[in-house]
Amino acid sequence: MANLILILGDQLSQAISALDEADKASDLVVLAEVQDEASYTNHHKKKLAFIFSAMRHFARQLETDGWQVHYQAYHPENADQTLEQVVARLALQHKPNRLITTECGEWRLHEQISQWHKALGMPVEIRPDTRFVCSKPEFAHWAEGRKQLRMEYFYREMRKKTGLLMTPDGQPEGGQWNFDADNRKKWSGKPAAPGPFRVEPDEITQAVIELVDEHFPHHFGTTRDFHYAVTPEQAQHALDYFIDFALPCFGDYQDALSDQEDWLFHSILSPYLNTGLLDPLAVCEAVAQAWYRGRAPLNAVEGFIRQIIGWREFVRGIYWLHMPGYAQENRLGNTRALPWFYWTGKTRMRCLHKAIDATARNAYAHHIQRLMVTGNFALLAGVKPEEICDWYLAVYIDAFDWVELPNTLGMVMHADGGYLGSKPYAASGKYIQRMSDHCQNCHYRVQDATGDRACPFNSLYWHFIDRHREAFSGNPRMTMMYRNWERQAPERRKAILARADQLLDNLEQL
Repeated sequence: MANLILILGDQLSQAISALDEADKASDLVVLAEVQDEASYTNHHKKKLAFIFSAMRHFARQLETDGWQVHYQAYHPENADQTLEQVVARLALQHKPNRLITTECGEWRLHEQISQWHKALGMPVEIRPDTRFVCSKPEFAHWAEGRKQLRMEYFYREMRKKTGLLMTPDGQPEGGQWNFDADNRKKWSGKPAAPGPFRVEPDEITQAVIELVDEHFPHHFGTTRDFHYAVTPEQAQHALDYFIDFALPCFGDYQDALSDQEDWLFHSILSPYLNTGLLDPLAVCEAVAQAWYRGRAPLNAVEGFIRQIIGWREFVRGIYWLHMPGYAQENRLGNTRALPWFYWTGKTRMRCLHKAIDATARNAYAHHIQRLMVTGNFALLAGVKPEEICDWYLAVYIDAFDWVELPNTLGMVMHADGGYLGSKPYAASGKYIQRMSDHCQNCHYRVQDATGDRACPFNSLYWHFIDRHREAFSGNPRMTMMYRNWERQAPERRKAILARADQLLDNLEQL
């Protein structure tokens, strides 16, 4: 046998670099469901079901296309419980020339694979992941010499590189790079939200669901109502569905929160992008064409493309530029444990309950729920970054370490001291009231900062501002917040801080 080719669960594309110039007749493609990867964190049941099913469908397609495939299905009593054990057994059996794989998306596993050649006694070739617009060396070159990295400037470079939404003379379509200011409407129920794209589970998916329910009963969430795409063809249908039914309104309402709707106008394509079922650049090109053909407004199309070739590529670059030290950052000195209601959803705070409940049911919540509800509360409460990062990694179907860690540690928790974001995304209950209808159904009163029924976000926000004065008072983007805090009467400031202290001492009772 010539080579073993290892493909990971987030590399489910026949265009993956590990398959370049491979020989179907002599190479063996290896995919494995292993205990080590399935249980190193409390992965959502739907996340496990999605990845295992997508892997099984991908392996079947490879075999149909003439590849030789070794596939290990999950069982807790498998002899090989790690990827290295699977590869070692096959190497002993087949005596290949080398192991070929594409660089993985997690530092933990990358470090392991980088050392495999010693134990396996054969070469291990790790190839670049060519599914991204910006390579690791290219990002490092762009970042070199910059004291702070800002996504907006990186995004413009990626627009120029790809030509997406660019005029023939090299200018951004519509005369500006960013239409974020046009993407902040509150949703009142109209226009009607289309609901998510659905695929009914086939026999393979149903078998995986039963496996997850049997062997991972204590993991977070549920497998009920599983409707995600698990093949490239299904994922393409999900993209078409988004363009036809949700994209036209995505721009206006992408920051909106709803008490009635889980999905609103979001694409829910991130699971497919992050596992290889969809190609990011092809997705962006299809969305751009929707604008050129008059099927969607520019603020929707630009906002979506910015998330993919801007933010998604940007956080990946930061991850690989600064790992493994980045994962240990805690510049705000947070020490508080993650409240248990993040796992149960049992809280009287309506916005948090709705976001966590949706996450438990769907393994999904959109970016504002993550950033400005569950994330904002963790920031204001001073939760340990590693605990909230692990929660995000576990509960979301699209969460892989390279994308989850910078988003959570840097953007949500500001634990990197402002390297990723110029200011913390801290907000009081007024933001949630402005963007949602949660507050009218809440036990707490969003208009109050003190008193037993006062919205916890309000006093916790000012407590956060007050206790981090040294870190943020000199930040030009936060000058107004500190002026507003100082304008309040001393007695009121004292009462607000006392309310916050009381909340922080009793987080589990909220």
